[in-house]
Amino acid sequence: MLTLINYFRSLGDISPDGGCRLCSVGDVLETLTNVLSPTDPTPVETVNADGRSSIVLVCEHAGTAVPKRLDGLGLPAAEMHRHIAYDIGAEGVARHLARILDAPLFLQRYSRLVIDCNRPFDAPDCIAEVSDQTVVPANLQLAERERRQRYLEIHQPFHHELAEFLDRRGDARAPTTLVAVHSFTPRLMNGPERPWKIGVLSNRDRSFAERFLSCFQARNPTVTSAHNQPYMVDDKSDYTIPVHGEARGLPHLLLEIRNDLIGETDGQSAWASLIGEALVAANTPAKEI
Repeated sequence: MLTLINYFRSLGDISPDGGCRLCSVGDVLETLTNVLSPTDPTPVETVNADGRSSIVLVCEHAGTAVPKRLDGLGLPAAEMHRHIAYDIGAEGVARHLARILDAPLFLQRYSRLVIDCNRPFDAPDCIAEVSDQTVVPANLQLAERERRQRYLEIHQPFHHELAEFLDRRGDARAPTTLVAVHSFTPRLMNGPERPWKIGVLSNRDRSFAERFLSCFQARNPTVTSAHNQPYMVDDKSDYTIPVHGEARGLPHLLLEIRNDLIGETDGQSAWASLIGEALVAANTPAKEI
């Protein structure tokens, strides 16, 4: 019991300034009915942790794993292959980028339908009851304790590991640029077609995003690209960029690549090459922490 309490106390809860708030003992006792079983995967996979690039890659919607105790979320298996469950192709692009750039990469292993690791805890779609017109039975009318359980076991360990890594880079005064890799569907149910092939997202500090977009467009003038399309970054609907990028004062951006372009390995490799070239150009010189 004491070991478990100390574990969750060490995890804490990442605050908006990038630091950690300790969990209370009450929070810990509420976690004794775990969501994750010993045979479930860990929430985070770190790739190339010793990479020499100043760019740190994050892919919060990489995985499709569902804890065994959630019984597939009550969904048909086919739903877990749709964009509602994960960012199609984003992991492949991120892995290629990690190799091309020699960059560290943090991958989140669980489906965004279990919990969205790029949402604050109080965001309505942090644990979505309905996603693009698909009802998620296991997410309906969850008690606060059940929501917090997923947050403590999946969301926070992922961000805790990323925060510790960035802390170590900060202590070493290592230049660091944060890049989050996502994908988007060409069209939501009953929604308009999305013409962009890539979107570059930012909020308060647009400098690196705009520099990257300029470099990308100069190299790829026929590729339809835009700033803050098809989404925008904000504090209510995003977590990684506000907490780990903006709060730390790091250069940062969030990439959105249209998923029909990166569904297969060839597309992932090709897009990683295009993005990698522009990232290198935009990231020279990198801003120090």
